[in-house]
Amino acid sequence: MSTKKKPSKAAPKRTQPRRAGSLALSASERLILNIVRRNGSIARSAIVAETDLAQQSVHRLVEQLIERDLLRAGEVIRNGRGQPSPRIELVRETVYTAGISINTDSITLCLADLGCNVLEEVHIRTAPLHRKASLTAIKDALERVLARNGVTYDRLLGIGVAIAGFFVAGRSQVNAPEPLQDWSLIDLVPMLEETFQLPVWLENDATTAAIGESLLGAGLWAQNFAYLAFNYGFGAGVVLQGKPLFGTHGNAGELTLFTPEEAKHRPTLCSLMDELRTHGIHVDSVEDLRQRFDPTWPGVAPWIERTLPALNRTVNAFAGLFDPEAIVFGGQLPLALGRMLIDRVRFLDIHRYGTGPDRPALVLAETNGDASAIGAALVPLKERLFE
Repeated sequence: MSTKKKPSKAAPKRTQPRRAGSLALSASERLILNIVRRNGSIARSAIVAETDLAQQSVHRLVEQLIERDLLRAGEVIRNGRGQPSPRIELVRETVYTAGISINTDSITLCLADLGCNVLEEVHIRTAPLHRKASLTAIKDALERVLARNGVTYDRLLGIGVAIAGFFVAGRSQVNAPEPLQDWSLIDLVPMLEETFQLPVWLENDATTAAIGESLLGAGLWAQNFAYLAFNYGFGAGVVLQGKPLFGTHGNAGELTLFTPEEAKHRPTLCSLMDELRTHGIHVDSVEDLRQRFDPTWPGVAPWIERTLPALNRTVNAFAGLFDPEAIVFGGQLPLALGRMLIDRVRFLDIHRYGTGPDRPALVLAETNGDASAIGAALVPLKERLFE
């Protein structure tokens, strides 16, 4: 197991009046919190300009959130002759969340604070083939992460869990890839909540990666984008007007564009590993592929040639259906491979009068770390505290 820890200021000790999981905010309070989150730090007077609320209402809401230890007033800003206005910021150490990404060959766990800052990311490199053993390992790792960061369990708002696959049975079960068979077609949320004794949000890994990207990556400049998750399989998430699209059954972005025969030629990293093995290049896992990828390996070029038609169809479908600002190439995709794919992708260019529509930018994911785990950690924050 390896860890990656980011330096952070020591959080002051405070007395929390209630469990973080019991927090309940009004829509207006969530709006104010989200404005502060987006700006990092903002003058109280400037918050009014970003809402349709009266100045007195904003003042009251800010005071309520300060009393609940979610906001605090910082330095006072003087603007001309008007009344000085204090800068408002999040109290990052009041609430934390954990995110878990269950991949086909590894598990990633991360801890995030109220400001959506990732404090630590831990990789459990044992393949999660056996659910019970994996949950024990995750719980043990979570306790160690909390201890290292001085976070008590009652400050956790909840846990977001990301897993590959699509939802069935009224969104209560997941049909996951074959390596995750032990996680498939069972009611996971009750089992997860019993294990962690916390509220749990279960989402598709491509959707949580899109959520992470919306808060920490391309979403900082693109309100509308599609996120292509190149993992063991190949999936997608969609963000519209800054918000994730889940769909009626939780399967928005599920790429059912191909016949069974065509599906064999999707740009999955599983098929790339198979192609490499036929050329004498052996990789142990998707993570191993990501770490050691070499663009000159024999097998890379034939794989791109074989899978490009499916990728072109996917990109053109998202461009036409959603007209996004960007299509993000992410997941566990090696950066060098991502650049190769972006260079080769083509939009359909046959149009009336030789003039086509504006097309989305094709970009690499900008989120640092495991986007699915980070996005999973941010799901409870978006669901409970932000818009």
